Amino acid sequence: MSHCFQGAAIAFDLDGTLVDTAPDLVRALNAVIAPDGLQPVGDHEVRAMVGRGARALIERAYASREIDLDAARIDQLVAHFIEVYHAGIADLSRPFDGCVATLESLREQGARLSVCTNKPSFLADALLAELNLESYFERVIGPDRTTAKKPDAAHFFSAITDGGPNVAMIGDSKPDVACARAANAPVIVMSYGYTETPAHTLGADRVLDDFSEIPAALKALWASSD
Repeated sequence: MSHCFQGAAIAFDLDGTLVDTAPDLVRALNAVIAPDGLQPVGDHEVRAMVGRGARALIERAYASREIDLDAARIDQLVAHFIEVYHAGIADLSRPFDGCVATLESLREQGARLSVCTNKPSFLADALLAELNLESYFERVIGPDRTTAKKPDAAHFFSAITDGGPNVAMIGDSKPDVACARAANAPVIVMSYGYTETPAHTLGADRVLDDFSEIPAALKALWASSD
């Protein structure tokens, strides 16, 4: 057991970091656009844009077919998307390999874990509950549970609360890195996540390919900052 994890506060992004949610987001998006005769959107198209939110996914789907929508119509589609997505939020979504075992190990070593996500909190809560992941986290902080969302440092601080000397952000995209930098906290990016910019260009302290590599990477980061 490593003493560096005792009382350490670690904040995790959700989509693309803890859970592969893209399949259910694709499912919901295609269900919403189908009545207007649009062809299904591919998985690879959605993965890069998850961080931008439902509105951006819908706008891009219609723009790619050269269809202009007014704000009111987009609002309707977004509401429908959220309804469809929520109804089957974990139909196809699964934790990434090594996620559960790593969370268990970190908790056993005394780490305090939280979720720091730009996903609406009620959706994050529902997803974690459906996947039996909620018990690993002391708190789940979506944008509606903080004063300012990522990349603002306030989001990170809301997630870790009274974090001790060892804190960190684990994410997969530019907002995660920017949030950690604003909070003067170390940040790890998962290479398999959802980003329009290659993971190795985001400026993280470490880029990892496997979730199980997180504990060793954190030990090294914290040791180097002592």
